[in-house]
Amino acid sequence: MAADEEKPHYTGHRERLRARFLKAPETLPDYELLELVLFRAVPRRDVKPLAKELIAKFGGFAEAINAEPARLREVKGVSDAIITEFRIARETGLRLAQAKVMKKEVIGSWNALIDYCAASMAHNPVEQFRILFLDRKNVLIADEVQQKGTVDHTPVYPREVVKRALELNASALILVHNHPSGDPTPSSADVEMTRQIVDTAKPLGIEVHDHLVVGKGRHASFRSLGLI
Repeated sequence: MAADEEKPHYTGHRERLRARFLKAPETLPDYELLELVLFRAVPRRDVKPLAKELIAKFGGFAEAINAEPARLREVKGVSDAIITEFRIARETGLRLAQAKVMKKEVIGSWNALIDYCAASMAHNPVEQFRILFLDRKNVLIADEVQQKGTVDHTPVYPREVVKRALELNASALILVHNHPSGDPTPSSADVEMTRQIVDTAKPLGIEVHDHLVVGKGRHASFRSLGLI
């Protein structure tokens, strides 16, 4: 039997898919991009059916990559090696997005900041409250997750927020949290919590520039809505 005939049927597919990716990565559908990630974790199996099943279950490439390990394991064939590769892909994307905004003046990098917040939080299954700390020139000096909560609530303590700002010598803050429901419309609790932080920070010379609520594919800005 010739050497070429001994190769598994998926070998040629992998080579062709890699070549297509290098030539025009933006043309690949979600399941093929996911195949490329799966190649590293599953070196000797046709992973197209698994990639398509993951896309069908979670709704897209980003949703699959961001899925919690417990939910990924609900899909037959998902191993720890696959979950590791998904975590690597997710962290790589986050760090690339973060590099576009960290240590930079946020007003001039606003769209990049929104993209980073969305990449960090839009697909989280529970609410997460993070704070972006700015210096006097509005340069982003720190980005920290303050609290994690449930699917619809995150406890936030205004004094702790301001205390951390003073520790970092920050002059301004941008508050960010996500709505796992996908709808970024601020709730009455969001508005009240923001008011408390503004009232606590203002006497100490710390300004709250904005509060961003991140949904799936959308965001809401308190500043734009006239809520700050």
